[in-house]
Amino acid sequence: MTEWVIEAENLTRRFGAFTAVDAINLKVAAGEIFGFLGANGAGKTTAMRIFCGLLEPSSGRATVAGFDAMTQSEQIKQRIGYMSQKFSLYGKLTVKQNIRFFAGIYGLSRREVKQKTGEIVERLGLTTAADTLVDELPLGWKQRISFAVATVHQPKVVFLDEPTGGVDPIVRRQFWDMIFEASSRGVTVFVTTHYMDEAEYCDRVSIMVDGAVAAMGKPAELCAEYGVASVEEVFVALARKATRHGD
Repeated sequence: MTEWVIEAENLTRRFGAFTAVDAINLKVAAGEIFGFLGANGAGKTTAMRIFCGLLEPSSGRATVAGFDAMTQSEQIKQRIGYMSQKFSLYGKLTVKQNIRFFAGIYGLSRREVKQKTGEIVERLGLTTAADTLVDELPLGWKQRISFAVATVHQPKVVFLDEPTGGVDPIVRRQFWDMIFEASSRGVTVFVTTHYMDEAEYCDRVSIMVDGAVAAMGKPAELCAEYGVASVEEVFVALARKATRHGD
């Protein structure tokens, strides 16, 4: 039986007369890599904020890790990880200090914080840079540390908001190796990206247009449905129908 970690049923969010998210329906399974695509103004940022427990829906229903987005947002926050394009690390702290700080924020015990810090430093090959200020590290390293920190508490789901912006293709591919590894451990990965080649790595993708889900499915299935060779072509075909811009 499929374990659905994220569910949305007629999920809607209005700001006055403006409907940012318009009755969307989706389900995301445990361990699935789910691509959440949409041009600026499509509503994906608003929807993600609801899933992260940061914004209440106006109507409809959403659950994340079994908790209701309307009434149990604090429980959701405790069971998810989040990483944005800005990485959210503290540049004036060292690698180890960043890991310890965020592990503590996520509620790990002192023993767990010490254990996880050692594990992450070793796994990422950062033993010689563990006491280096994050500001002094290359962007690719910051990205990998950010992902490790976002999953340090073993969340049910991790939300990645355009995490690979500004890095080169080789580093992006290395980052996706970390995503695949997390997925193999049963972590659900919910990712937004403007790189359509990355969408091809996802188990399934959805494409939002004007607040609604215009298409959803496996990349190969969507390409076959629209008679094109890539998800990018599907995205462009749907995005051209958009009537609004700015999210």
